Amino acid sequence: MRTSRPADASRAPARRLIGAVLAALVLAALTAAPAMAQAATAAEVAAALAESPVYVADDAPYKADQAALVQQVQDAGTPIYIAVLPESILQETNGNTNALGNKIATELNRSGTYLVTAGRHYTVASDTLGGRPRELAAEAFREHGTDLNAVLSQWVDGVAAAAKGEPAAQSGGDGGGGGVGIGTIAVLIALVVGGGALIFSSRRRRREREAERQRQLEEVKSVANEDLVALSDDIRALDLDTSMPDADPEAVRHYTEAVNQYQKAAEALDRARRTEDLAPMSTALEAGRYEMAATKAILEGRPVPERRPPCFFDPRHGPSVEDVEWAPPGGAPRTVPACAADAQRIREGLEPESRQVAGVGGRMTPYWNAPGYYGPWAGGYFGGFPLGGLFTGLALGSFLGGGWGYPVYVDSGGADAGGGDGGGDFGGGDWGGGGDWGGGDFGGGDFGGGDFGG
Repeated sequence: MRTSRPADASRAPARRLIGAVLAALVLAALTAAPAMAQAATAAEVAAALAESPVYVADDAPYKADQAALVQQVQDAGTPIYIAVLPESILQETNGNTNALGNKIATELNRSGTYLVTAGRHYTVASDTLGGRPRELAAEAFREHGTDLNAVLSQWVDGVAAAAKGEPAAQSGGDGGGGGVGIGTIAVLIALVVGGGALIFSSRRRRREREAERQRQLEEVKSVANEDLVALSDDIRALDLDTSMPDADPEAVRHYTEAVNQYQKAAEALDRARRTEDLAPMSTALEAGRYEMAATKAILEGRPVPERRPPCFFDPRHGPSVEDVEWAPPGGAPRTVPACAADAQRIREGLEPESRQVAGVGGRMTPYWNAPGYYGPWAGGYFGGFPLGGLFTGLALGSFLGGGWGYPVYVDSGGADAGGGDGGGDFGGGDWGGGGDWGGGDFGGGDFGGGDFGG
C-alpha cells in the first residue's frame, strides 16, 4: 500500500498536465470552429476565392485536397474558381444551386470558369469557354461520383485543355490527391483481372463519343453554311445598287457593315471545332441580316427598321416586324417575333414557313424540334434579345438556357432535360434560375449543373 502512494502522487502532475492540454485543445477548437466550419454567405465564399481560387469549407460533406487543387488551378493557364460547400448554404438562395453559383460569381466579379458544390449538388458556368466546362463536369461526376479529388482534378485538367484548344483527358490528373491513388488502383485491377478490357472499352467509348460529336458538328455546320450562302446571295443582289456613284451614303454604310458581318460569320464557321463554336456565327448573321434590311429600306425610300429579333420561324427571313401568338403542334400558345409574311400566314390560319433541319432519324423537322446540339447555332440568332419563355417547352428550350457563351433567356419553369434541383440532374436541365452573372459584363455564363452521389 505504501509503495502505491508515491506512484499515484507521481502520476498526479502528469494527469493535471494532460488535462490542461486537453482543455486547451478543446477551447482552441471551440474558438476556431465558427471561423473554419461555416461558409455563412455567398459573399464570404467570394471573399475567400478572391484570396485563393479554391475554397473548401470545413463542414462540406464531400472533401477535396485544397492545396493540391490550388496548385493545379494555378497551372491551368485559365482563370478557374472552385468552391466546395455544405448544403446548408443553399438556404441563402432557397435551395437553388444555380442561383448560389450566380451569387458567388457576381460577388467575386471576375471573369473565368466556376464550379460550386453544395452538399451533393453542383453547378458550373464559364464566360470564357461556353458550355464545355459543364460537359466536362458531367463526365467527371459520372466517372468518379463523390470522389471530389478525382472529379475536380479531372475537371480542371479538362478546362485547361479546352482553354488551349486541346482534347481533354478523361481521367483525373495528378493534382487530385486521394483520387489519383484510387484511379491507379482501378487501372491495375482492370489490367490484372480483365486484361485491360476496361481500358480498351473506355477508349472505345471515348472514340465513339468523339466520332458522334464530329458527326453532330458536320450536320449543324451544313445547316449554318446554308444560312451563310443565303446572306451572301442577298449581299450580291445589292452590290450594283450600292456601287453606283449616286448611291445614298447611309445605304452604303449599312451595306458595308453587312459585308463585314458576313465575313465574321464565314470566319467563325471556318474556326468551328465544336457545335457551340457556331453561336458567334449565327450572331454575326443576325447582325448582317439587319444591316441588309436597313440597306434595302434606305434604297427604297423607307425608314430604317427597328432593331428587332429575327423571325422566329426562320432567321433567314431577317428581322421580325411584329410579335404574334402561335402554338407549336400539341404545345401551349406563346408570343413569337415574326416577319411580315409569316405573321400574315398565321392570321390566315396557315402554317408559317419554318426553317427545316434534319431531326432524329434524318427526318426533316422545324429547327426548334431538332436535337439539342443545334442549340448554339439557333441560340446565337436570339442571344442579344430578352425573349422570356420563347423556347420554353420546345425541344431546344432547356438546351438554349445552357450558357454557351451567349445570353439566352429562358423561363425558370421551362423544359428540363433531366429534372433536379432547379438545374436538372447532372449534365442537363433548365438553367433559368441563375441568369447572367456579373451583370452580363462577361458576355454570358449561365450556371447549370445537377446532383451527384446518392
